[in-house]
Amino acid sequence: MTLAPGSFTALLGPSGCGKTTLLRLIAGFEAPDEGSITFDGRVIADAKTMVPPEQRGIGIVFQSYALWPHMDVAGNVAYPLKTQRVDRATVSRRVAEVLDIVGLGGYESRRIDELSGGQRQRVALARCLIANSGIILFDEPLANLDMHLRATMVDVFRDIHQRTGATIVYVTHDQAEALAMADRVAVLEKGRVLQFAEPGDVYHQPADVAVARFVGRGAIVPTFAWDSDQHQSRVQIGGHTVVARSSGAPDGAVNVLLRPEGLALADDGVPGTVLSSTYRGPVHELRIKLAKDSGEVKVDHRTAVSPGTAVKIAVHDAWIIPAAKG
Repeated sequence: MTLAPGSFTALLGPSGCGKTTLLRLIAGFEAPDEGSITFDGRVIADAKTMVPPEQRGIGIVFQSYALWPHMDVAGNVAYPLKTQRVDRATVSRRVAEVLDIVGLGGYESRRIDELSGGQRQRVALARCLIANSGIILFDEPLANLDMHLRATMVDVFRDIHQRTGATIVYVTHDQAEALAMADRVAVLEKGRVLQFAEPGDVYHQPADVAVARFVGRGAIVPTFAWDSDQHQSRVQIGGHTVVARSSGAPDGAVNVLLRPEGLALADDGVPGTVLSSTYRGPVHELRIKLAKDSGEVKVDHRTAVSPGTAVKIAVHDAWIIPAAKG
């Protein structure tokens, strides 16, 4: 993977897939057995070279915040500059600047135990920013926060990225965070990068079945394709012909991804039977069994539909998942 200067890359995947290991390799906490890591063309780690973490110019924000409870907010934030013996006036000015950036202006004298989880995360972020690190690594920084605080911090991280222009690598298992913040997403599984692309491509054009299953809601329906070109194909779903987006002119057996927002109940379409209706707030999520044993799909509908009801589904969007290579 090549991460462009000023980019925001999310490493996304389930627990144990290698996200944090990759982050630790970039930070210098682990050494690669093979391959190499370079910063602006300079090798900082390979089988023979290992530049120590303190010489890499990297800032790290941990899930646990890693703040010193015996120091106030200003003391925690100022610590990197004090280790560099920066003069007191400059330290005070820089602390005030970065606290304003993270929305904690005036909190300099607060004790760490007086802060909420979201505020502590902002202090950790300010400490990272004050060192002017060109690269900032985040290791699941929002995992310990409640849903409301997580949503707020997503906006904070996006704003700080725009203000600082730092190159950010963000580890998460939360796909909503990854898709909302990053300009590139790397989906990992069992130590392999399955797809490295823009969020929209990862969501709408997953590279394989594993990515399609992990990212977003959706059903994977096995079928067959014909009359294909480089952009679309005809497929059979539940005895009904549907046009699906495709790549590489597939022919024969394929898997088709159907997401709820690409489906709707209609007067004509793929026949099916409602299995359940679950209220999700803005919509009722219908679980529908397709005709001819074609599998199940989920459809978001404005009202509840009784289980057992026969329905027809219009397919507005479908994606033929590329076949696994090799």
